[in-house]
Amino acid sequence: MGESEILVAGGGPAGLAAAIAARQAGFEVTVIDCAQPPIDKACGEGILPDGLAALAQLGIQVDRGASFRGIRFRSERDEVEAGFSHNVGYGIRRTNLHQLMLDRAAELGVVLHWRSRITGFSPRGVFVNGQLAPFKWLICADGQNSRLRRLAGLDAGRCWGSRFGFRRHYKIAPWSDHVEVHWADCGQMYVTPVSHDELCIAFVTRHRQLRFDSAFRQFPLLAARLSGVKAEHDYLGALTTTRKFAFVQRHNLALVGEASASVDAVTGQGLSLAFQQALALAQALQAGDLRRYEAAHRRIMRLPRIASALLLAMDRHAGFRQHVMRALAHEPRCFGRMLAIHTGAMSLSDFGVRNGLALGWRLLTADAEEAAEPCHLRKWSLAKRDGR
Repeated sequence: MGESEILVAGGGPAGLAAAIAARQAGFEVTVIDCAQPPIDKACGEGILPDGLAALAQLGIQVDRGASFRGIRFRSERDEVEAGFSHNVGYGIRRTNLHQLMLDRAAELGVVLHWRSRITGFSPRGVFVNGQLAPFKWLICADGQNSRLRRLAGLDAGRCWGSRFGFRRHYKIAPWSDHVEVHWADCGQMYVTPVSHDELCIAFVTRHRQLRFDSAFRQFPLLAARLSGVKAEHDYLGALTTTRKFAFVQRHNLALVGEASASVDAVTGQGLSLAFQQALALAQALQAGDLRRYEAAHRRIMRLPRIASALLLAMDRHAGFRQHVMRALAHEPRCFGRMLAIHTGAMSLSDFGVRNGLALGWRLLTADAEEAAEPCHLRKWSLAKRDGR
């Protein structure tokens, strides 16, 4: 293998996005991966509006799957939903998304080497199947357990813990045009439409031994919906972490995707963040200064880390989760604005002091209002919305 202007280690969505962005910027790009396409992974398979906007900049239009118009949080006692303030999200099978990205990379002339394993690293290049492959720039997109990140001395950072994620597909028509996130003490199940007659159900939990069948007992609303529906035989599992590294670049090497940082899967932002990072990295490469990418990466990750911290606190503390759900149910406009911030349609300053005070007041008074409202009325109201 001759010298590559840009060598991308990893051919998943993050690596292909980085390769496409760099190729659009005029670089010669080579991608190396030990797998064979299409590459699948356990994930929720939903792309939020800001992720779709980044994909469009990469020249990729998502046209296989199903659109969704917002997010709905549901617990046994409360629910709150909000629509996106701009555009829609899209649910798409991970393998279909990977094929769309492969087609775009091939169209642009990205050189793709599959079943090629990186076996070593030196200042002159990487060793691919034992042979030296020189490069001018190296982009590491080899996942959260990146070997190249460790060999480059960029492993220093902080991890806020890990959870376990599992995914199944169910052959059933979507009952909602929102992604539903169902909350229970054991974790979350989120429901994403991926076609007109198919759903992706992802389960994220802190409990290593817990699986779908036993967990469904804690999600009665979802279990009732899926009663009698047979799951497809594509059960997958993965580890999801919240992690930050001190640096995401050094000399002529940059980290992208989960190799560079990660937030918990419940945020739904993994793919969107990787696509935005890829675009920022291409701009820094054009300028010949990876410090620009470092600064852009910090900006891209700032709000998702805040969202991850809030959602993980809701997962760990049932009382706090109940407070937040009740507060958001009473202030649905606040939830809409929080979703707009999460998807990049609104800044924190746009959220404003007034909205923050309104949500804070609801958090303080949620217990008193809940005590004043009979439990059977709350359950009847939720059942009525479900048509039960």
